Amino acid sequence: MGIKTRLQLSTLMFLQYFIWGTWYVTLNTYLGEGLNFTATQIGLCYGTFAIAAMISPFFVGLIADKFFATEKVLGFMHLLGAVLLVVASQATTFQLFYPALLLYTLTYAPTMALSNSLSFHQMENPGKQFPGVRVLGTIGWIVANNVIGWLGFTLTVEQLYVGAAASLLLGLYCFTLPHVPPKKMVKASLRELIGLDALSLFKSRSFATLMIASVLIFIPVSFYFGFTASFMSDIGINPDVIPNRISMGQMAEILFILSLPFFITRFGVKRVLFIGITAWLIRFLLFANGNAGSAVWMIYLGIILHGVCYDFFVVTGQIFVDKEAPDHLKSSAQGLITFATYGLGMVIGTWFAGTTIDRLTIDGVANWPTIWYVPAIFSAVVLFMFIFLFREKKSGSS
Repeated sequence: MGIKTRLQLSTLMFLQYFIWGTWYVTLNTYLGEGLNFTATQIGLCYGTFAIAAMISPFFVGLIADKFFATEKVLGFMHLLGAVLLVVASQATTFQLFYPALLLYTLTYAPTMALSNSLSFHQMENPGKQFPGVRVLGTIGWIVANNVIGWLGFTLTVEQLYVGAAASLLLGLYCFTLPHVPPKKMVKASLRELIGLDALSLFKSRSFATLMIASVLIFIPVSFYFGFTASFMSDIGINPDVIPNRISMGQMAEILFILSLPFFITRFGVKRVLFIGITAWLIRFLLFANGNAGSAVWMIYLGIILHGVCYDFFVVTGQIFVDKEAPDHLKSSAQGLITFATYGLGMVIGTWFAGTTIDRLTIDGVANWPTIWYVPAIFSAVVLFMFIFLFREKKSGSS
């Protein structure tokens, strides 16, 4: 992979995650304090991303695998997403905002899998080369968080306008990316045309275990993604600094994603995934015992753990899936891991988190210490299940 290609892919990752970072962290504060949505409604809104991750990446992935060039599919989806974000920004009731956001997430969710697939296609050794490119996505997220905070858009709809502008820019940029043609298929069966051939990957015990663990761990993870900003605002942290504080997690992620090849080589995929799940458990325990006063360091330490939580589980899982999948299924395989994590896991998790918080909120005051113990206990269960199921034969990647 030459320097030009590396710069192109790095820019792709920067803008890909900049878009997501403009609204995903602070949308809950805008919906809760700006539009007065309930926690259950906020959870359902975050669940639109999960529904989209279940529906669209798999099918768009197979389209990119079999029918259209990946970079063209990416460009079209981001251009359409820019329009839909503006549409969503005009809605002020749950009945209108929810379907508008769902339509937008249906265009964005598949681009995560496709941007990975396009990048892997250009690499001779994804296990070593991908983290150095993917880290620009982390930086893009950090920049987006800080831009929203500095502009004072944490509680306002303008965060969606910033995301729409970035989506428009990336949509145009995608058409300049390296060409990834669809794989030629001869006499494709109906099973292959609709992408069900990717399900054959579940014959591998390690692949199936990773998918099960991905679904289960993203149920408690939904508490973090959907409600951390609301939690920090509720306990008295200045809303304008919340995006900056949350971005500390992505700052730490830069270090861990760059060191990921070392950890995978030194400890193997299974142990790295184990560390990632353990970090989620520790994070929730820190949140449960932290506050805005003398124990605020617990909250910030829990945020900083994001580098381990995300990179050691999600990014390692993406690398593992690319290694396991044959060439003609790589985009569809990335769609499957997106389906498991941001899809099925989060569609259950966002509903579960929202209803849990509503039930543990009395007279408008959420019992956050008790709330955070719920995902902590769930994470502990997933951790023990993972240890029991992920029994690989000894190899270079285990």
